[in-house]
Amino acid sequence: MKKLLTTLAATLFAVSVSAGELSGKAPDITLKSTTGKNVRLADLKGKVVMVNFWASWCGPCRQEMPLLEKMYKDYKDAGFELLGVNIDAEVEDRDGFLADTPISFPVLDDSANLASEAFDVEAMPSSFFIDKDGNMTYLHKGYKPGEEAAYIAQIKKLLAK
Repeated sequence: MKKLLTTLAATLFAVSVSAGELSGKAPDITLKSTTGKNVRLADLKGKVVMVNFWASWCGPCRQEMPLLEKMYKDYKDAGFELLGVNIDAEVEDRDGFLADTPISFPVLDDSANLASEAFDVEAMPSSFFIDKDGNMTYLHKGYKPGEEAAYIAQIKKLLAK
């Protein structure tokens, strides 16, 4: 937990964004959603999944959230799933943000940082792309306006396979 918080604090001052290819199986996480339902990543096998780690205090996270919602709506019927993994320590902070920015994709509670540690999250936001077989394929750390085009390219590429 201390490592995650230290890394995230340092990342707040970083201006660069990084992205790159990944390989290997995605961690099999199970987290409770804001609706109270447990969501297990392994149960989404057969779908293209984007796991987006975010926090209400993260400016870039707040900025990209409406764009993630649009991507989810545009591609969910094609076999795309988006999981928003929130790391806020206080549920009220997350829920306050979501009240102002309604979204339809599942938001999962990672206030205990179990999933963040399993994925070795080093920046906010961080988006992991997982293919239909449960393999990690791509990681995008940070967010700047316009970078959602890279997300869409990954989604289309993985849906086509």
